[in-house]
Amino acid sequence: MTPLLSELATLVVAAANEELYPRFADPGRETKEDGSWVTEADKAMQARMARELIRRWPEYGLLSEEMPETEQEQALVTVHGGLWCLDPLDGTTNFTHGLPFYAVSLALIDGEGIAAGIVYDPMRQECFAAEKGRGAWRNGHRLGGTQTPPLALRRSVGVVDFKRLAPPLASRLGQDPPYGSQRHFGACALDWCWLAAGRFEVYLHGGQKLWDYAAGSLILTEAGGHQCTLEGEPVFGGDLTPRSVVAALHPDLFRAFRSWIAIQQ
Repeated sequence: MTPLLSELATLVVAAANEELYPRFADPGRETKEDGSWVTEADKAMQARMARELIRRWPEYGLLSEEMPETEQEQALVTVHGGLWCLDPLDGTTNFTHGLPFYAVSLALIDGEGIAAGIVYDPMRQECFAAEKGRGAWRNGHRLGGTQTPPLALRRSVGVVDFKRLAPPLASRLGQDPPYGSQRHFGACALDWCWLAAGRFEVYLHGGQKLWDYAAGSLILTEAGGHQCTLEGEPVFGGDLTPRSVVAALHPDLFRAFRSWIAIQQ
């Protein structure tokens, strides 16, 4: 990995192993205004990362999921000078229920888009990392390279978040899906990384926040994957507006999945 990614990985892995992993399945949680949960683990991880990032890179701002929205919007004003985008605990529902699929996600965003990203899974001790134009890695081993011929779309595994899709599309997917088998894991950042690692073939999500997709989308891109919104736009929007996702690792599957979706809309 590059020197920047190595330093970031060391920081994120140590913080997650000390702040998240020991609190796994801790039922202590609060409900936020939007109805989602926040735990002591979220708060501890955010505080730890804020201290570490400011100490090492004082020139960059910070935008984190657990910050008030007004502070998030203010942070975006500084993006051209460099901005950390942090999800201290992605998959909070899984985390509080003892389901071992959660992660911490950190991205560096600048005036040209997403420059670097780290996603770490404490349960499997897997660290996914990418730097724009320089590749993607899992635990130091490069992702991507020569791709094997894809499965037919009808034989592929799709990861889909139904509850954020328009009812007609969700209904069609339920009645006659274009893929062979469907899953939903509950942690967007890891979804991106598992797709980049080839653990499933196609991905569909109706609305992700910036901290959900920032690091993971770069990891997929640098692993050779493909992505867009349901409207065919780039996933990265550079603001707090939720973005839909259509993605696949192999270009042929990406085109086939997009074509099927376009017919349904």
